[in-house]
Amino acid sequence: MNRRDFLAATAAATLATPVAARPVMPLRDSPRDMLSPPFVDGGGHDLTLADFLGQVVLLNVWATWCAPCREEMPTLDRLQARLGGADFHILPLSIDRAGLGPVRRFYDEIGIAHLGLYLAEDIRAMAALAVAGLPTTILIDRLGRELGRLSGPAEWDSPKNIAFFETIIAKGQDTP
Repeated sequence: MNRRDFLAATAAATLATPVAARPVMPLRDSPRDMLSPPFVDGGGHDLTLADFLGQVVLLNVWATWCAPCREEMPTLDRLQARLGGADFHILPLSIDRAGLGPVRRFYDEIGIAHLGLYLAEDIRAMAALAVAGLPTTILIDRLGRELGRLSGPAEWDSPKNIAFFETIIAKGQDTP
């Protein structure tokens, strides 16, 4: 099976599994260094993942035109409300080509209140982060290394996921 067929089969299997029945994000055997594309926040400030060193980050690459992305966004908002702070941050990185306007409107429409606005150029972000499809969520340690990733939507604020993230956050309180 070639890579393209494998990705298509993986995406189909992921989307065929109900969100609530999906496993907690699988972790790597060891953290992996990663690239960071440049991106901007809702105020237009230039950022990279280095700006979040010292925090556990849940990076969610998404777009307003992606139906599964839209479905999971409220769960990310609730997770940020519950666990977000100095040790943990959810970074919803939109790759909408039309800019921050559609992202702001989407947040307003569905009542997203706890997530920040972040935007990156689509091709550059997907290449740097090795994203093959949306949504893709990457768990990043306090040193900016990838701990794990999940392609496809999830119920991020489920009790199982909350316990998982609390365990990750509690590990290694040291900052870089």
